[in-house]
Amino acid sequence: MKFTNKNIYAVIMAGGTGTRFWPLSRESSPKQMLRIVGEDTMIRQTIKRLHNFLPLENISIVTNEKQAFDLNLHLAELKKGKNHLKIIAEPIGRNTAAAIGLAAVHLKKVDKDSIMIVLPADHVIADEKAFIEAVKKAVGCADSDYLVTLGIKPSKPETGYGYIKAGVRGQGSGVRRVKKFTEKPDKETAEEYIKDGNYLWNSGIFVWKASAILDEMKKYMPLLYKGLIGIERWINTKGEKKAIEEAYSRLESISIDYGVLEKSKNVMVVPADIGWSDVGSWAALDGVLPRDAYGNIIKGNVVDIESRDSIVLSDKRLVATIGLKDMIVVDTSDATLVCQKHRAQDVKKIVDELRKRKREEHLFHQTIERPWGSYTVLESGNRYKIKRLVIKSGARLSLQLHRHRSEHWVVVSGTARVTKGTEIYDVHPNESTYIPVSTKHRLENPGKVLLQIIEVQNGEYLGEDDIERIEDDYRR
Repeated sequence: MKFTNKNIYAVIMAGGTGTRFWPLSRESSPKQMLRIVGEDTMIRQTIKRLHNFLPLENISIVTNEKQAFDLNLHLAELKKGKNHLKIIAEPIGRNTAAAIGLAAVHLKKVDKDSIMIVLPADHVIADEKAFIEAVKKAVGCADSDYLVTLGIKPSKPETGYGYIKAGVRGQGSGVRRVKKFTEKPDKETAEEYIKDGNYLWNSGIFVWKASAILDEMKKYMPLLYKGLIGIERWINTKGEKKAIEEAYSRLESISIDYGVLEKSKNVMVVPADIGWSDVGSWAALDGVLPRDAYGNIIKGNVVDIESRDSIVLSDKRLVATIGLKDMIVVDTSDATLVCQKHRAQDVKKIVDELRKRKREEHLFHQTIERPWGSYTVLESGNRYKIKRLVIKSGARLSLQLHRHRSEHWVVVSGTARVTKGTEIYDVHPNESTYIPVSTKHRLENPGKVLLQIIEVQNGEYLGEDDIERIEDDYRR
């Protein structure tokens, strides 16, 4: 079901890290890049859902600069060829109003009549047909210069969502004027909203003209609008990056709901029953994944005895559970979460504590994907770190050097072509080579099979930011 209007574009918001899904989500592997529900990652599911009615080149992703590289790698197959999806990188996170404004500036530059479908990268939508029909209604309303949101028909008095109070019917069948937005209520208030019948969950899915949202920003957020128009001058020019960085850092940080929607008199809502969930925490899986006869969600290498209404997930290691009730257990290769289900929203506090303690378990998994392959941290200690590197056929790392560490490489399988200073030579299985501190070096795989290397690092500082790239095939 393709839209005939060529002026329709989708903007996927993908800047979050999903801290409530730690330890599965990390800064380098945020929630939208995880396979939480279904066989594919959440952002790929979102793109496929949109691609069923929009061409790929009409889909853009807004993210931050830190995640842009990882997303490019994650979505490499969808970015090949001339007509591919686009990634818009924010220099610094400034909340949803700035991100949406930046996307609107980009789209208005491409098409002055563009209509934007704005949606998060990490939501579940079970009824795709109903979703498309709801979006079509919203597009029809947005074409008359309204700001439109999709409101989800509530199934229970949920306290974790914002609510929209719908008024009288507006433009077109099934579209209603928004009377007010309400933040997450307590349980008693949520129950009153359900009884009232005019309240909908705020889905965070919006449809409007790029020009219309910019006009409303000009009215209600004049400083943000002025900053965005300043940025617009630099789009697609050589001075774009530096100019956008300087201007963007000065923009106010506020959500689109607070900044515009709660103030505007021009907002409509399309009530939608689309099998929606924002999957905001581990506890939300109860509503989107099948449960066994005892109400449990069990995935991975798990042996359970007599547990009820619990979530138990294991990456690789065997996890054995006995007699749990309303518990969450998530095991990964380097971290394990155990908490009561009603405390699922507090998982983000663990991430905050890890940041305070300057631990790396909120940043990376033990295995990190890279465009040339991957590396796995096998062990680390005082002044040493041991990794396993897997390098694809024909791929190579950047030409680089380290100021604080030396590296010793042992080839396990395949053939390694090594650049060390001015030397270039091959290293075969059961052979090794040594790279001293501050020595230019490069590792590549000239063969047809995967190259596996055991790397032993030694030095006073072993952080991933001790890399000075001299040449890089991937433009990092």
